[in-house]
Amino acid sequence: MILRSMTRRISGWAALLILGLAFGAAWAGQAPATKQSAQAIRPPELKIQQYAVGNGLRVLMLEDHSAPVINLQIWYHIGSKDEKPGRTGFAHLFEHLMFKGSAHVGPDEHSRIVEAAGGFDNAYTNDDVTVYWQTFPSNYLERVIWLEADRMGSLKVDDANFKSEREVVKEERRVGIENSPYGRVAEDLADAAFTVHPYKHTTIGSMEDLSKASLQDVREFYNTYYRPDNATMVIAGDFTPAQATGWIEQYFSGIPKPAAPVPRVAVREPPQNAERRLTKWYGSQSPLEAIVAGYHMPAEFTPDSYPLIIASNILSGGESSRLFRKLVYEDQIAVQAMGVGNFTEHPNLFYAVALLNPGKSMAAGEKELGTVLEQMKTRMVDPRELEKAKNQQISGDILGRLTVQQKADAIGRAAVVGRDPNLANVSLDGFLRVTAADIQRAARLYFDKSQRTVLLIEPPKPAGK
Repeated sequence: MILRSMTRRISGWAALLILGLAFGAAWAGQAPATKQSAQAIRPPELKIQQYAVGNGLRVLMLEDHSAPVINLQIWYHIGSKDEKPGRTGFAHLFEHLMFKGSAHVGPDEHSRIVEAAGGFDNAYTNDDVTVYWQTFPSNYLERVIWLEADRMGSLKVDDANFKSEREVVKEERRVGIENSPYGRVAEDLADAAFTVHPYKHTTIGSMEDLSKASLQDVREFYNTYYRPDNATMVIAGDFTPAQATGWIEQYFSGIPKPAAPVPRVAVREPPQNAERRLTKWYGSQSPLEAIVAGYHMPAEFTPDSYPLIIASNILSGGESSRLFRKLVYEDQIAVQAMGVGNFTEHPNLFYAVALLNPGKSMAAGEKELGTVLEQMKTRMVDPRELEKAKNQQISGDILGRLTVQQKADAIGRAAVVGRDPNLANVSLDGFLRVTAADIQRAARLYFDKSQRTVLLIEPPKPAGK
């Protein structure tokens, strides 16, 4: 059975830790290349063709005949940040409901059709988007276009489907958040770090909001956001654009565009001018003490996001990275340490994290974590260190473009979150232009104690305490 919940968001300590370990596994032991080789290596250009249906559906196509395979994605510009207060978890709930059948397709039949053709499909939800994707043999393109049009235009949202999938989402929350080690970390930190912006709540939603949701609520949500002018289709692989556009017109052009505009989040988080601190005890779910600091930072694809991502590589990119070398290897104060940004459509948080070794003091751990970030502000990074971080970014871009799905992912994110599909081709240049002075300036601007929120996680209390 295909799992439906791929909520691509930092949703707790477990996800943070996995991300940190992934950085380490990917980059440990990489030797820096020369400046010449770094500048010369590029992922192949993605030759994107754009097309728009009369009802507002945007289509981005990448013709690639290297294998008889296609990846097709529908990006709905609706994530958890777009949910109304008291209605959290709806975007993720709809990720599930979209597989429960439409006018001509039975419950879960969409996936069975794709799988019977030798393909596979899934979906994910995060702060900004909900994405449905499938990879399949190229001779099934017309069938898949029809499947996506049918559920966009005629999804069945009935009481039975709504209630059953709501229980599935609630169980996901129990397993992934309430009963998971450090599962509530991101939720508690976001709630403290944001005062008005809806990044204050996480994608999974609250149990209370899910429990009180009504069928009418979710139907209104569907009619508001699941519409052609709020969707971007990405097709990458073995097809001809002329043939694809004919099928898209045939199956999608009849879906009407609602008269009312798509609601957009207009609120912006005010500047934070003083440090916020909170201490949490999660019982047996927090077996080790930990420090998690969230610094307010800019959105993805903005100019300052590039030096901050390079700074993240320097801080967390493998066992030779600054945080690992200092806190884990040299001082042995932590079993894991990382610095990484949660880059999203609107400004979000850069996380600095340390999971402490038993017996090490919280004060010492916080001091060492802060010292490493402070050094980014006071000292220029070494040229070899900077070159290694750029090589990591180049490697990530190249290795992240090997499949048609990866190419479609890059195009969709650039188009919807960055509002420009060509960012998938030019964003690497933004990283290569980063200088040591850019990193120092960004660190001084964003790694400021006055605009951070610190969550201290206490260990389990001894029995009887």
